[in-house]
Amino acid sequence: MRLAALRNSPIFRKKPVEELLRSVSHEGGLSKVLGPLDLILLGIGAIVGTGIFVITGVAAAYYSGPALLMSFVIAGAVCTVAALCYAEFAAMVPVAGSAYTYGYAALGEIWAWIIGWDLILEYSVAIAAVAIGWSGYVVDIIHEAGILLPAAFIHPPGVPGGMINLPAVLIIAVITALLIRGVKESVRVNTVIVTIKLTVIALFLILGITHINPGNWHPFMPYGWHGVLTGAAIVFFAYIGFDAVSTAAEEVRRPQSDLPIGIVGSLAVSTVLYIAVSAVLTGVVSYLAFKNTDAPVAFALESIGYTWGSAVVAAGAICGITSVLLVLLFGQTRIFFAMARDGLLPGFFSSLHPVFRTPSKATLLVGSVTAIIAGLLPLEAVAELVNIGTLAAFIIVSAGIIVLRRTQPGITRPFRVPFVPFLPVLCILSCAYLISALPTITHLRFVVWLVLGLLIYTGYGRAHSTLQRMF
Repeated sequence: MRLAALRNSPIFRKKPVEELLRSVSHEGGLSKVLGPLDLILLGIGAIVGTGIFVITGVAAAYYSGPALLMSFVIAGAVCTVAALCYAEFAAMVPVAGSAYTYGYAALGEIWAWIIGWDLILEYSVAIAAVAIGWSGYVVDIIHEAGILLPAAFIHPPGVPGGMINLPAVLIIAVITALLIRGVKESVRVNTVIVTIKLTVIALFLILGITHINPGNWHPFMPYGWHGVLTGAAIVFFAYIGFDAVSTAAEEVRRPQSDLPIGIVGSLAVSTVLYIAVSAVLTGVVSYLAFKNTDAPVAFALESIGYTWGSAVVAAGAICGITSVLLVLLFGQTRIFFAMARDGLLPGFFSSLHPVFRTPSKATLLVGSVTAIIAGLLPLEAVAELVNIGTLAAFIIVSAGIIVLRRTQPGITRPFRVPFVPFLPVLCILSCAYLISALPTITHLRFVVWLVLGLLIYTGYGRAHSTLQRMF
């Protein structure tokens, strides 16, 4: 009886799929301007960042060896299962909010709040960390040009002489203004940046493939299967970002068909790029050599005579970071917008700009908060929170697929995950394993954040929820 009463509690009420679709069917909503190619490039912009220029060397040197490409295949397979779950939800419920919205439909309001609050943390920390990384690359290039910037304006408080990381603040401000201006304009900028980034990667592959020494691939698995699997856990986080495509659901012209293409397509292209770079990288240079460098791609180019490799990789890295930052800010504002529209956050933030049809107030808030974090705080200690937040979202979405298949088998599904419940359960177990591998302090910080969120939900969200007012 108590269990039944708990299930019927208002906080466990689910938002019907029909109600979610009805809430976005009216005129005057977000501008529907995106097509499948826009979505694929948006996904690539979020996924392919500095990881391809940095994490490949670490994983090869200490964990996978030349079998690095197998680590990327395994990690890509796990992400593909999660991507299929996102694709089914995105086509079935093309509503802004991503995992938050899917949790609301499948598991109930309290789970929607938990995952929404989790995503706010994940995206905010990621945006700030990426902006700090962008600042570091730009400052290094300026210094190499012989221009020394005052320490007070390139480091946060706590670093000797530091007052504020001004470049990190400025790049967030620029992208925030771009996102307020319009989604189409933002996507055009992303397309240019992604094109430059892909050109740099293609250049490395073309130059490197002619200098491959097959002897560098032996032994192929120097650390055994354990090393390959550990390497997969390391490089898994190079795939994070494809879920941001689903946050654009309300701005897609044909969401039922285009969203699955964008989600799965961007992940597929990124996986092929990662595997190709891994093969060439470990073929050009012995995997052991990467123990002595933090820039494996530049190191590989320089080892075969292309001394300008560092400059090319720096350009690719800056473009990679900029596109990641743009897509993360885009995704964060759409999740915040969806939660505000549902009443769980102040409705003020769900209003749209009268001219640009963008969630300008939510965008301005997210940009301001993340700029303050990036400018004033060193984020090394909380960087793992990005990973645990993403993995938790994957678990919620995968569980939601299983639940909705049982509770609403007749609902229209333009795209269907095959082999349910086997594949979603596999994704849940894989993500749970990766969460368990994270440091204990990360788990504790995550729990503290969730407890804070539940207090806010109890004090504000529950009382102002639009779903609760319907009953």
